[in-house]
Amino acid sequence: MNRRNFLHASGATAVGLSSPTFAASGQSPRGKAKQCIFLWLGGGAAQVDTFDPKRLGDPARQVAGSAYRAIDTTVPGVQVCEHLSQFAQRLDRATILRTVYHNVIDEHSAAVNQMHTGRPVSGTVVYPSIGSIITHELPSPKGTPGYVLLGYPTNARGPGFLGARHSYLYLTDTTKGPAGLARPAEITDPRQQRRLKILQTLREASLSKVAPNDPSRHYDALIDESLELSGGEFSKVFRLDGEPGELRGRYDSEFGQRCLLARRLVERGVRFVEVLHNLNFKNGTGWDTHNEGQLNQHFLIQEVDAALATLIDDLEEKKILDQTLIVVATEFGRPIKFDGRGGRGHQSQAFSVVLAGGGLNHCGAWGETDDDCTKAISNRVSAPDLHATIHAALGIDPHKELFDGDRPVPITNRGVPIAKLFT
Repeated sequence: MNRRNFLHASGATAVGLSSPTFAASGQSPRGKAKQCIFLWLGGGAAQVDTFDPKRLGDPARQVAGSAYRAIDTTVPGVQVCEHLSQFAQRLDRATILRTVYHNVIDEHSAAVNQMHTGRPVSGTVVYPSIGSIITHELPSPKGTPGYVLLGYPTNARGPGFLGARHSYLYLTDTTKGPAGLARPAEITDPRQQRRLKILQTLREASLSKVAPNDPSRHYDALIDESLELSGGEFSKVFRLDGEPGELRGRYDSEFGQRCLLARRLVERGVRFVEVLHNLNFKNGTGWDTHNEGQLNQHFLIQEVDAALATLIDDLEEKKILDQTLIVVATEFGRPIKFDGRGGRGHQSQAFSVVLAGGGLNHCGAWGETDDDCTKAISNRVSAPDLHATIHAALGIDPHKELFDGDRPVPITNRGVPIAKLFT
């Protein structure tokens, strides 16, 4: 065994001592999912008010506890918030990871980066997001983008050292496709052909002057992909008005319509779709529930409930739930105590992430937190472990190495998948 393999195995053994139910290094399971829909609750969703309810509290009187009562689910012994009543009836097809953690508390952007890359921000390496890694490992069909972001772009969601070819196509309006895909009406076919001829001349001249591994070649490859996407066939996926009105009504909100679009995208062959729930918040602050934002948090929870439950049903009806992994994530959680104005602060040592579908062996809930929901008392799940589990579900080796130039970089930061979900 060489030095690198010894260190890798030693690290996995150390993890195994604290979490014996994790798969050991070199024995990682391989799931059969083919694509991932990643629902992002930006701002820091309170686990005690959603997926890990505790004793009932009162924000008005500063009594620590959950803001809403708990209800039973289809999985015996597992409860969720009362505003997740539809999801509660579908928990047999999902698992709530209640003990996810990392070490970022006060900085939202750093925590977002942690959850998207599985690593802290580095001054020397720009790590790729999980969406970019998945599209790097699982190529999409010709004429289909690998990674679509339904929301605002950020560096944390980017391709890092994998290069522009594995970046995202993004849009913020579900009623039409991404800006720039459709050519303006005044650009006729003959005019387009003249432009393409000139472009090809410039491309050939440019590429003749750069090395085979020059980053500009990633952008050149994107030109061909963009031209294919602008042909019109792919744009049909954005026509939500072709869906039954009853189904669109079940998806409910603007967030729900983006979840419907995500289903259409994965049907088309897109490997990774991230849907941001942070465009038009009914409570005014979104999931960053400091102060008064806490008061109307139930509106957000109800939107997620309708969209998530319908997405599970929709994928199941289309017979693609087992091949589509749904992830519901956020940058960190919230403490059980209320602040001076009835809101909640930040907490990163124990919060919830939901996995649904994807052909996993679901168990309702994984891991347990203490009565104050401040720390895990069983089965901690680090951000790298979460990434490793997602990779394994999609048949990607979570112990593989990627390369930043000539430098090998582990695909996760020593993350180990949760074996229970695969057995």
